[in-house]
Amino acid sequence: MEMRKNAAALQNRVIVMVVLLLALVQCGEPKKPVKVRTYTTATVGFDTLAHREQVYAPIYSEIHYSGEDQYFSLLTTLSVRNTSMTGPMYVKTADYYDTHGKKPESYLTRTIVLAPLETVEFAVNYADHGGSGANFIVEWGSAHNSLKPMIQSVMIGTAYNQGISFVSDGVRISVNGRPE
Repeated sequence: MEMRKNAAALQNRVIVMVVLLLALVQCGEPKKPVKVRTYTTATVGFDTLAHREQVYAPIYSEIHYSGEDQYFSLLTTLSVRNTSMTGPMYVKTADYYDTHGKKPESYLTRTIVLAPLETVEFAVNYADHGGSGANFIVEWGSAHNSLKPMIQSVMIGTAYNQGISFVSDGVRISVNGRPE
């Protein structure tokens, strides 16, 4: 009889613990919906565009903060902005390279088109640290050579009650397939 009472008490405790755990899980922060990126695929052949450029955009996914072996991790975002108020801009590649020049990721699988004043962004996960020498190579084009897009990397991080953020501009490295 005593064993039955102990077993019933243990069973009640387990049930209470399971209910509490389920309540804790349910009361946690609500999950944010996953933002799905949609791009407008270009119908124009990229190589037929009159003006094409490659831009090197530096990415700092980590920086030294106190000595050689201490790093501050940063969330990085590449921002590609069509500054034209009238014409489209085409983006063929947004390839991410690490400090050693290895390409762990290509963010585009086909050419996309940005409408006038449209922006596209590519966020690099904390897990994809490329180091302090990481970069993007962006290939873009337009029907005219008057377009001057803004291609920038934005870095932000917080740790130890400290915050840091900064922007780095992309640099043109080739025009119509010819190095600068």
